[in-house]
Amino acid sequence: MCGIVGYVGDKTAVPLLVEGLKKLEYRGYDSAGVAVLDEGSLTVKKSVGKLAALESKLGDEMPQTTVGIGHTRWATHGRPSDRNSHPHTDCTGKIAVVHNGIIENYLELREWLSGQEHAFSSETDTEVLPHLVEEFYTGNLEEAVHRVLGMVKGSYAMVVLHQDEPDKLVAARKDSPLVVGLGDGEYFIASDIPALLNHTRKTYILNDGEVAVLTRQGVKITDSKGNVIPKQVFQVNWSAEAAEKGGYDHFMLKEIHEQPRALRETISSRLAADNTHVILREVGMTAEEINKIRNIRIVACGTASYAGMVGKNVIEKLARIPVEVDIASEFRYCDPLLTPETLVVIISQSGETADTLAALREAKKNGCRVLAVTNVVGSSVSREADDVIYTWAGPEIAVASTKAYITQLAAMYLLALYLGQVRGTVGQELAQELIAELKNIPGKVQRILDGAPLIRDLSQTFTDVEDAFFIGRGLDYAVSMEGSLKLKEISYIHAEAYAAGELKHGTLALIVDKVPVIALATQESLFEKTLSNIQEVRARDAKVIGMVFEGNNQMKKSADYVLYIPRTHQFLAPLLSVVPLQLLAYYVSLARGCDVDKPRNLAKSVTVE
Repeated sequence: MCGIVGYVGDKTAVPLLVEGLKKLEYRGYDSAGVAVLDEGSLTVKKSVGKLAALESKLGDEMPQTTVGIGHTRWATHGRPSDRNSHPHTDCTGKIAVVHNGIIENYLELREWLSGQEHAFSSETDTEVLPHLVEEFYTGNLEEAVHRVLGMVKGSYAMVVLHQDEPDKLVAARKDSPLVVGLGDGEYFIASDIPALLNHTRKTYILNDGEVAVLTRQGVKITDSKGNVIPKQVFQVNWSAEAAEKGGYDHFMLKEIHEQPRALRETISSRLAADNTHVILREVGMTAEEINKIRNIRIVACGTASYAGMVGKNVIEKLARIPVEVDIASEFRYCDPLLTPETLVVIISQSGETADTLAALREAKKNGCRVLAVTNVVGSSVSREADDVIYTWAGPEIAVASTKAYITQLAAMYLLALYLGQVRGTVGQELAQELIAELKNIPGKVQRILDGAPLIRDLSQTFTDVEDAFFIGRGLDYAVSMEGSLKLKEISYIHAEAYAAGELKHGTLALIVDKVPVIALATQESLFEKTLSNIQEVRARDAKVIGMVFEGNNQMKKSADYVLYIPRTHQFLAPLLSVVPLQLLAYYVSLARGCDVDKPRNLAKSVTVE
């Protein structure tokens, strides 16, 4: 997630903008920039790299203007560079825009604007915004912004500055946060509260579809039709440290709650509006090359490897290609059988994991095509792979991965459907059903999050637990491994996941009185068999927590506690079933007094072997 700041008032703007951007550094970024009005003309300064590079470029002679906007960019469209940095401007150099989110129809808009003789200088989706404002501007910036919003599809938090209306900022929000700060004769706008706290604790929290106009005289909020909306002041009463977490107690909890947005941004622009097909422009393979694939090797570490296990299952079912999942740290040393007909899929949140990078290079050395799934534009993995599917989760700060994992799952579904459609192995009816349901997944994740207090209550029973077991079959087994990892890494409970059918081959020796067994049973074609395995652990006096779809009343007869998730196609269940497991791990860790965001002995990005 990028950072936005804006200021209108009577103080020198640039120091305030830079200060605000520093407060948003935790969000992650690869470039930064500001746009201000200097002696009546728009001045833009921006630089790739950290804020220090921007400050150096600004120098000691910063413009003494009292109006400006600033941005820290976390790249999605286009590599980190000066020209791809925000703010972006129009052809006249009078309009500047900063933007968070993704403009899904930017290619269509860019083509149309080019036909209107607009010239572009970056690779970003954002640059269409100032050119659209230029196209529609007839002397009223607010009206022009409203017209632009009627044309763009996707998510945005945007702020617009126009040289001809020097004492005004116009901001808009959809699926990406914006907060207005209310001072005394001065007004702020930011993507998160920390950028405001040194100056005011009175805020307006913008809702989706709202537009804010900031001048020295005050703030006006309107809806999408331009009607003025009365807003209630939100008084911030938490510390600056807590505010950096968006009001959440921990980054992990914040990131769990960001998953609906992360999913929406990862999948929405890649699904056809009529639900007929998946759009993966990032994959440069021709249909002939895809049909020549004889096998796929998915290579990843930790959480990413569990996303790969879900990917194996759905790719084999939908694309009918044999898939193996390899742990990256073992891949080089097992002398893998690789041929030019092998597609190697690399999954890495950071794109810098040392073992995963080594596996990528081994695959390239053996003549394989490499497709990467990563969350970081410009990372080593993204630069060295042949094709890249970006997971637009935004920066993830907590060590225990949540939103990065769930967007990796989403990427696996997109890839499986894409390969299946190209190869003709997935029927149109099934494809349309899955695509339509994928679009509903973010809302269903939100429903699970709304029920978090029930999971918090359940977590209290784990306070003195030292062992826990997760079981499932098929896709449920893959998710069980991720649930087990989450619990062990942040609560320090010894947790293991087993294929439910393997219990009788040794694992039952570990099942004793009151040991928790979390049993996933969302694969309805395997439900009866999983239920039999649950009876096996109940016979040994285990405490069973079952997970099923809403409407399934059989589990409550066999489990001590039942977690219900919204009903979806059983192929897509992992996108929902993992969320209660994340929440359970979080609340158990909290109950046991552990350091949720920074568990012992672990680091966020593993750049050594």
